[in-house]
Amino acid sequence: MQQQLIDNFERKFEYLRLSITDECNFKCNYCLPDGYHRTHSKSFLSSQEIYNLVVAFAELGTKKVRITGGEPSLRKDFTQIIATVASIPGIQKVATTTNGFQLEKKVQHWFEAGLSAINISVDSLDANTFHLITGKNVFQKVMQGVSACIDAGYKQVKVNCVLMKGVNDNDLALFLQWIKTEKIQLRFIELMQTEDNQPFFKKHHLSAQWIKKRLLEHGWQQKKPLSHDGPAQVFQHSAYKGEIGLIMPYSKDFCKSCNRLRISSTGRLHLCLFGEEGIDLRDLLQNSKDKLALKKRILDALQDKKSTHYLQQGKTGGTQHLASIGG
Repeated sequence: MQQQLIDNFERKFEYLRLSITDECNFKCNYCLPDGYHRTHSKSFLSSQEIYNLVVAFAELGTKKVRITGGEPSLRKDFTQIIATVASIPGIQKVATTTNGFQLEKKVQHWFEAGLSAINISVDSLDANTFHLITGKNVFQKVMQGVSACIDAGYKQVKVNCVLMKGVNDNDLALFLQWIKTEKIQLRFIELMQTEDNQPFFKKHHLSAQWIKKRLLEHGWQQKKPLSHDGPAQVFQHSAYKGEIGLIMPYSKDFCKSCNRLRISSTGRLHLCLFGEEGIDLRDLLQNSKDKLALKKRILDALQDKKSTHYLQQGKTGGTQHLASIGG
């Protein structure tokens, strides 16, 4: 019988978030307000190490891989990494999350390499607010990239928006108007507390429950998730081409349906975005002959996964900022 990634709480893990760099060229106020500063001297995972890693996860039942950063498209071999992951038997879906800076030029190449789903961070539909949040005056460039994704043929295009009180919480009407005619899943993500953003979090955190309440009052229906979907509660409406997704990490039982594990850009396994320092796998990624030992280390580590994060108690674990292990 094939080994499976199942923890002590009977949760099954079919979704891997794989960071390939912690570098980012934006200065988002909720993540890297002072810009990227490298805090380690380690090299990022090579294409061969990524291949060996994902083969092991695929044999343990992983079906979906999301390639993340930092900003993953800053890797010059990003397109090749997509092709490498997409070629591995058992991997049914290869996705990425990007700030959209290189989308317009590169997204067709990514599609042809095997990328099947894409998330773009667009935290406001107002150009000035977008500039304020990201530190980059590139709103039109990113929006042209979103359009290029739709034109390229992706079955699923998602737009991520981190919800912040007093910053972009007045944009809801603009977003709803946009997805009335665009087949986009718009995802509102609650601001999360990390090691270095506590004053910002206290000032700007806003629960997405008010959006959920409004959607249900206006005829939106919640969809049933697939086994390898992410944590969003997804809503649809017959009058809209697009969908709404809500990611609410502070909501009751958020971790009950957890189905994803994370690998940092330097090869550490993180059982939770808000866990501790992770388990090093890199010494077992150099040679395919170490696959059995690699799978055993992953399975052994999974037995220590906790039933929940402790965000409600203000504990953020070892996560310094969201870019450090791919969000």
